[in-house]
Amino acid sequence: MALDIKKFQARFVEEARDHVTRLGAGLDALERDASDRENINTLFRSAHTIKGSSRMLKLIPITDTAHQLEEVLGALREGSLTYTSEVGRLLYRGVDGLSALVQRLAEGGELPAADAALCNALALAAKAESVPIAVAPTSPPESGAEQEISSPKTVAPAPSPLPLSATELKLKASDTVRVKMNKLDELIKLMGEVISSHARSHQRLLDIREIERMDFKAADAAETDKIPLKTHLHRFALTLRDDVLAQELLMNELHSKALIMRMLPLSIVFDPVGRMVRELADSIGKDVECIVSGSDIELDRQLIDKLSDPVLHLLRNAVDHGIETPAARQAAGKFERGRITLTARQDGGWVVIEIADNGGGIPIETIREKALRKGFIAEEKAEALSEQEIIDLIFLPGFSTSPIITDISGRGVGMDVVKRCIVDDLQGTISVETRPGAGTAFALRLPLSLALMRVLLVEVGGIAFGFSAQYVAELLRVQQSEILNVAERRAVIIRNEFVTVMALEDMLRIPPQHIRSSPQSYKHKGLLLLVVSVSNEKLALIIDNLLDECDKVIKPLPEHMRHLTLVSGMVTTGKNELVDILHAPALLEMAHHARGETLVHRDIDAGTESAPLRVLVVDDSINTREIEKDVLEAHGYRVTLAEDGLDGLRKAQLGEFDAVLTDVEMPHMDGFTLTERLRREDKYRDKPIIIITSRNKEEDRRRGILVGADAYIVKGDFDQSNLVDILRNLLG
Repeated sequence: MALDIKKFQARFVEEARDHVTRLGAGLDALERDASDRENINTLFRSAHTIKGSSRMLKLIPITDTAHQLEEVLGALREGSLTYTSEVGRLLYRGVDGLSALVQRLAEGGELPAADAALCNALALAAKAESVPIAVAPTSPPESGAEQEISSPKTVAPAPSPLPLSATELKLKASDTVRVKMNKLDELIKLMGEVISSHARSHQRLLDIREIERMDFKAADAAETDKIPLKTHLHRFALTLRDDVLAQELLMNELHSKALIMRMLPLSIVFDPVGRMVRELADSIGKDVECIVSGSDIELDRQLIDKLSDPVLHLLRNAVDHGIETPAARQAAGKFERGRITLTARQDGGWVVIEIADNGGGIPIETIREKALRKGFIAEEKAEALSEQEIIDLIFLPGFSTSPIITDISGRGVGMDVVKRCIVDDLQGTISVETRPGAGTAFALRLPLSLALMRVLLVEVGGIAFGFSAQYVAELLRVQQSEILNVAERRAVIIRNEFVTVMALEDMLRIPPQHIRSSPQSYKHKGLLLLVVSVSNEKLALIIDNLLDECDKVIKPLPEHMRHLTLVSGMVTTGKNELVDILHAPALLEMAHHARGETLVHRDIDAGTESAPLRVLVVDDSINTREIEKDVLEAHGYRVTLAEDGLDGLRKAQLGEFDAVLTDVEMPHMDGFTLTERLRREDKYRDKPIIIITSRNKEEDRRRGILVGADAYIVKGDFDQSNLVDILRNLLG
């Protein structure tokens, strides 16, 4: 859903003007009575609301100015700064600056950059370092222009480190690639060979027509003048075979050269991560170094474009969840500085990317307990799970061991999205190794290119299906007597390992008219098993025949078929027939369902259709409330609005809501207090509560955890899909 930004900007202007008026009146009252704490609180909330609302709409100049104004008012509220006439004049200039920017927005003009000198002066005042004696009048500066404010000393404020936004972390390859001239020359030469090959094919067409004419003439010729038609056809077949083989070699070389031209180095994704990791670590009080290697390895740009998101998500998780705080590391006898390594290496036709940390490792028992509490697994199955099966639970939608979702990691997009991208979109595999107290490593195994892949074509019930080779472990034939019944399921022993056996035609529910007519004819040969493997888990599929093994261009499904999870793409045969490529991970998941090993979790979408989930949105900003309301209602939620914490508490107690979204800074009752009060209510003890605020300090996040919030979203990092994903995951 695309938001109508113009509509929200108009609402913002109206709301901001009210707050600017309130700020002006409050400063007048502050000049008369500097000890009025409630007045200072009101002033702070107005500046905070303008900052938060403008940040959601990406009105950065207004956000920056309101932020510095809020810092000064916050210092007055905390008592670290004493009100003086100089401070008052500076605050007035700040309000004037805000008013001018809001007016420029109302007139439809492009916002200039925030007044750097004014923001510097406010920042200095907030730190009580120095307060300017005189401040030049503020007017909206032209783009690129700067104004001077007289001050005893000019010191640029050091802004607190902010977590990088999702937009800033989006690393994508450009729409162009550089190609060396020698590669281009080789390609042009090959194109010349292709043209020559086409001329030979055209000649073969002429040859076959000549044979047809010779056949007609032979019918009227004398017996001694007849040359057997079989001889002509044999010569033609030999020539055509040679031409086809030559053309096959030529096309393979041409395709290989073309793919090389699309290859890009992993440095596009790898190079920026060192700085990113340091900034993320600094923002949450950790000391982390990032070591990168293998960035010169090349991948098809199609993979490069999709790889950045999962890699960045895993790095965020390593910083936020993997590496401990310096104090915790010191207590465990480790160096205070944590280490994350990002490495890549080539393994045949594959690239293996590993993200490893030397943190505390994945807490196995915590995962088991969380999965039980959230209803992801049944209690009777929890104790029987192996350690690897427990680790695999982190890939379930909505699963998280973190006590709160923040903008550092998670962001409502869990490890299930990472797995879906690697396994479904990039046709790769992902594996996890962890050691308590020693760290965790995620290994991503990816093909060099998605354009051309090795495919096995098999026949089941008279229909052809394909499997991409990376999921195929082996093909073998076994006798019926070798099939065992183990724990109410069929299995076969392959090199001392029990592997579940299932008939592919049964799994695909092939209609009876397609089933082979004489299944008894295969009995003496035994059963043909195609063994597929995904993340060290295997499944043996009974098939009828192996048709072919070849390199094929896999075509993506059309838009209206993308929901078919069992099919990952299609290939075209020599007879111009389309063959479905079956998705092995989906088949393994289907096998789990068939064996009754389904993980239990609620279906949000199904629930939404029958009874829309109810959400309470609490925020003193009209604009923020309306934005969140529009987003949530567009995704099927029923939304109730509350204008402050006290109003939110009253409505929550009187009604029944499935989730609560709340701001922090509000009159009468703040969001932290509201969350704490709601957690005392039986009906909200386990309901999702999400804090959406412009307060981005680490102590605020920690307080969010203490009062029981499930997620903490900074408004500057707000985007509609992120909010909906977080809500779905928490409700899931």
